[in-house]
Amino acid sequence: ELRLALLDRLLPEMLDLRGQPLLDVGGGLGQLAAWFAARDHAVTLVEPSAEMLARARLALADEPVTFLQAPLQALPEVAPGPWSLIACHAVLEWLADPRAALATLAGRLAPGGQLSLMVFNRDALRFSNVVKGNLEKALADRLEGKGLRRRLTPISPLTHAQVTAWSAECGLEIRGVAGIRIFHDYLRRPAESDADREALLALERRYCRVDPHWRLGRYLLYTLVRPESPPSADREPQP
Repeated sequence: ELRLALLDRLLPEMLDLRGQPLLDVGGGLGQLAAWFAARDHAVTLVEPSAEMLARARLALADEPVTFLQAPLQALPEVAPGPWSLIACHAVLEWLADPRAALATLAGRLAPGGQLSLMVFNRDALRFSNVVKGNLEKALADRLEGKGLRRRLTPISPLTHAQVTAWSAECGLEIRGVAGIRIFHDYLRRPAESDADREALLALERRYCRVDPHWRLGRYLLYTLVRPESPPSADREPQP
């Protein structure tokens, strides 16, 4: 709920949205597809899980959404593009080779195209383990999960430095970055009252693009762009 509320605020700020067709990669239950479809984007939702795709079809039955059952690695065959707008949220951290996956996504972007990328933040995972008292685990940097049986900890959590380096390799510029759940996951007690939840949401919105706070978001949200011309070497990403 908190993630979707933050995206409702951040996506219009971080993306140039003009009703372009959207490729939603790893679209899951269709929450993100629904957000874009409600704003006049024709959505192609790609999802490898038949069960999740069936639930997305039901939820989006009246929306302009095309459904494809396929993994990210099959995009060159099933949705080659070029696309002017791609979203891939909370997918790369579940793949054995997220670097290659980002290259696959980049290859589908048209010149000037935008990629909305959200990844699970390895640095935030380390910090969270320290807060919970898992000091030896954090010191040994044993942060990767073992799959679905390990409390949904992803197998390939990523750092901002990795995303920065891999984006440059793919010829993409980072045009914007934000942290998602920069305070929520470190609370000693979850917000219980409506007033506390509203205050927490206000704090998350205020600081999610402010350095250094965004760097400790449980997820990092990026806008990556394939430039019309080669990227400038001295261009700095802007929160």
